[in-house]
Amino acid sequence: MDDFLRLSASTGRFTYGAPRAFSFGDDGRLLWFLRSTGPTDAFDSLWVLDTATGAETRLADPRELSPEPGALPAAERRLRERTRLVAAGIGSYALSGDGRSAVFPLYGRLYRVGYEGLGEGSGKRNGQPPEEIPAAGPALDPRLNADGSRTAYVTGDALHTSPGGRISPADGARWGLAEFAAAEELGRDRGHWWSPDGRTLLAARVDESALQRRHFTDPAHPELPAEDFAYPEAGGPNAGVQLWVLHPDGAPVRLDWDAAAYPYVSDADWESRTEILLTVQDRLQQNVLLLTADPATGRTRELSRTVHPHWVDPLLPGTPARLADGRMLTAADTPGGAARGLALDGELLTGNGIQVRRVAGVHQGRLLIEAGQRDPAEQQVLLLDPDTGELTPLADGPGVHSVRASAGTLLLTSADAAGIRHGVRTADGRAFVPGDLSAPLPYRVAPVLERVTEHGIPTALVLPRGHVPGRRLPVLMDSYGGPGYQDVSAEPRRWQQRQWWADRGFAVVTVDNRGTPYVSPAFTHAMYRGFSEVTLDDQVAALHALAARHGDLDLGRVGVRGWSYGGYLSAMAVLRRPDVFHAAAAGAAPTDFRQYDTAYTERYLGLPQDHPDVYERDSLIPDAPHLARPLLLITGLADDNVHPSHTLRLSQALTDAGRPHQLLALPGVTHMTPNGTREKITALELEFFRRELA
Repeated sequence: MDDFLRLSASTGRFTYGAPRAFSFGDDGRLLWFLRSTGPTDAFDSLWVLDTATGAETRLADPRELSPEPGALPAAERRLRERTRLVAAGIGSYALSGDGRSAVFPLYGRLYRVGYEGLGEGSGKRNGQPPEEIPAAGPALDPRLNADGSRTAYVTGDALHTSPGGRISPADGARWGLAEFAAAEELGRDRGHWWSPDGRTLLAARVDESALQRRHFTDPAHPELPAEDFAYPEAGGPNAGVQLWVLHPDGAPVRLDWDAAAYPYVSDADWESRTEILLTVQDRLQQNVLLLTADPATGRTRELSRTVHPHWVDPLLPGTPARLADGRMLTAADTPGGAARGLALDGELLTGNGIQVRRVAGVHQGRLLIEAGQRDPAEQQVLLLDPDTGELTPLADGPGVHSVRASAGTLLLTSADAAGIRHGVRTADGRAFVPGDLSAPLPYRVAPVLERVTEHGIPTALVLPRGHVPGRRLPVLMDSYGGPGYQDVSAEPRRWQQRQWWADRGFAVVTVDNRGTPYVSPAFTHAMYRGFSEVTLDDQVAALHALAARHGDLDLGRVGVRGWSYGGYLSAMAVLRRPDVFHAAAAGAAPTDFRQYDTAYTERYLGLPQDHPDVYERDSLIPDAPHLARPLLLITGLADDNVHPSHTLRLSQALTDAGRPHQLLALPGVTHMTPNGTREKITALELEFFRRELA
């Protein structure tokens, strides 16, 4: 590998040493976070910043607790894949209700740590050393109750407490964890919640007996047994999900809603000791209900209903919600789908000039939101008056801004060409900056951002540093292109590798075709009932529009690369438009969505039983005989998101059709390609494109 790829690998793509996983505790006084000791240290420790003093304290060092890294429980490995967590050491933690204690898993063992601040008159810090919590087996997803006196955790598919013991029945179901669909596609990665009084648990019961099993074996280690897990394939059964209230001194109570009509639970939590709020969805995610539930009886009642003829977009976290005055806050599109906004009790609160992306909470009596008011590549933080709709900016300079809030204290994160910065503002006006020990970004990239075609498609162009106008450049298309992810953004880390590609002699083009988020609801919903046509048509049209503006783009030499949905786009590009695309590297491509998961696929394409033509049209397998361009297929053989069978089936179809291609199958590699694997793949891709686009 060259110097940049080596640096990218050794710094975790420039994330090691950066603070992450922020949580406020003790009514905003404490800011908890994870951070390693420097830019090449992959092992995150648990830290707290005390806003009373401005001091940072490391409360738990994973290497002191476990000098030799151990194996993760299989269930935790899969949960980390669902949440895209690649950090070593302490990967996650959970706070007690008062925010003064935290609990975390470490290689199947559990630890609790507390922090009180400065002892009165003593001058000594009351940070408590971590104490190990007894567990019944390799444990994961621990949660503390309100005062930190009890811990709930999962081991062996059963829910336990410490002190206490097993509290879920041995009925063959999995208890206390989110099922695959919820964790991967619905934004819910947990399956148990303490009541505010710290005595009672709300727990998910997951029955996966009807699901097919997906199997993995490591061909590099034939002596090891195969692994398997339950997978909800499009058109097939989902896991059966129930929510139960587990009382310490009474019979368990099941929450009662029409689970046949609304099988997905996308959110749940206690609103008070006598009320639970949960969000449920129908299978096609066209109806989202916010329900109130009585934990004593299990009876539920509908509070709000959000409906969309295509799908209710999951990308507006913080909704639906009930405000303190009882009004219901829901996501709502403006007429014509021009903007994603908010409604109170069904009445639009925002207009066409703002695309709301997240409701972060309430601050100074107003809604705290993240939204786009200018180019989709940028994001602002604003206060929204729930009575008048008046907007007040808190962070609206160039770049991408985000926020967390607690009791008047704000954590603002700003990302722009200069880097990523975090700042804390307390209610009384004091300011603190959590330490960032990550490596400086090697490139200060200024991609050319342009909106093209009649659809206003966001694009970005990165040229070699020192490029001389008039020198023709081969084009490398580097896009994701699928729903739920925005490529063209002012966030600086995502442009580092693209600048590296450009400096290798390419004009790097990135396109957010219709179907991607944050332009408008109508733009996003253009992908309804079909991925392939909109994706490919927009990529081609955007490329041609950019070439008309930038004469140095050589359309006689166009390569395309991507991972996951981007891999699907890349393979499809050379299979269906060899007149435009001349070589492709397709990683982890879902080549046939009939074999992908229920919640994601059916949201956009419907049920395969109802729309077989849609699934056939979006499958790449029938295109195999038409391959006329170089194609490099890449898959990780431990990928439990896009199973390697997707790539292998396309490779088999190409072989059966007599079409030459290259296949890179990586033993032990997951969908996230951590620990330098992505950089090694990139080096091989560079050799491929230099050879094929020479």
